[in-house]
Amino acid sequence: MTAHIVHIVHRFDTGGMENGMVNLFNALPPDRFRHTVVALTDYSDFRRRITAQPVEFHALHRAPGHGFGWTVRLWKLLRSLKPDLVHTRNLAALEAQFVAAAAGIRATVHGEHGRDVFDLYGQNWKYNLLRRAAKPFVSNYIAVSQDLETWLRLAIRVPPRKLHHIYNGVDSEKFHPREGARPAFAHPDSIVFGSVGRMVAVKDYPTLTRAFIQLVRQQPERAARARLVIAGEGPARKTCLDLLQAAGLAHLAWLPGARDDIADIMQVLDVFVLPSKNEGISNTILEALASGLPVIATAVGGNLELVEEGVNGMLVQPGDVGGMAQALLAYLDAPARIAEHGAHARQHAVQRFSIPVMAEAYATVYDQTLQRWR
Repeated sequence: MTAHIVHIVHRFDTGGMENGMVNLFNALPPDRFRHTVVALTDYSDFRRRITAQPVEFHALHRAPGHGFGWTVRLWKLLRSLKPDLVHTRNLAALEAQFVAAAAGIRATVHGEHGRDVFDLYGQNWKYNLLRRAAKPFVSNYIAVSQDLETWLRLAIRVPPRKLHHIYNGVDSEKFHPREGARPAFAHPDSIVFGSVGRMVAVKDYPTLTRAFIQLVRQQPERAARARLVIAGEGPARKTCLDLLQAAGLAHLAWLPGARDDIADIMQVLDVFVLPSKNEGISNTILEALASGLPVIATAVGGNLELVEEGVNGMLVQPGDVGGMAQALLAYLDAPARIAEHGAHARQHAVQRFSIPVMAEAYATVYDQTLQRWR
């Protein structure tokens, strides 16, 4: 019997959570599970990355604010779709658990993938009141990092029997170490520091940009080979471009906007950098590790579970421009360190973060939840 799972998200667009969903849909056997995605607002062409099976998408076009018209539309849609299980993700979709209960759906899962800039540490009492109110309606929880699992247990008081920790997986065949010459952009002797992601406040790309500028200004002779790449779109892109232009260093950087060829972008880089203010488990860090890149990341959330100081990368405090500049400098004249940490990074990704292992863990949670209510 094939189980029908309806996945409810705030929006399905370019992002780590959506990338994890695509990997899951492409890996789970279609004879065991079929999927429908409901976006409370809208969805994008990112859905076209789902190739293993047809997945139906619905958009409710929920308006900003506190109107409840979307709940009626969702209730009607769920009654029509008749799912066996509903899976919501993150705070922005959590209210859908109440609607699912009203529609008579008892088998439910809620996933926590990370917190946004408006509640970095999960301490907002209003949000946590909502999370606790939803607990009786959620059969099982999935946390993508140990940090989030601990927070759900201690702050939201989710019973341990309902908690499941599942790391995201990464395609270690698509993302692999560079072989041969670097693709076009920088001289083969350059050291290219770079990042990939949504250029929004929580990712804090201006800190990386300021650190790169500080590196070049403080060590102009040593930094002559340094280059910066940030691939992604969002409000912070203009901020970063303006910073580089004002410093007279725009010619040393490439900020191409949104890209679909992320695996190719990784081949351009020597060191991956993620300056975010908080993270669940970063898909881009996993992709960088699989690409054999050392990772400089902020010591927040799930980053501490992926980056081992002095083994496959370095950790700095969030917002610390000087500390990040020093981390960049530590790799600038150290090709042996880049090679050593990159080799450990690749090994770490292949051994711990396989997509089939991730998919089977999700399948186990789905099966347990369905069996409880059948």
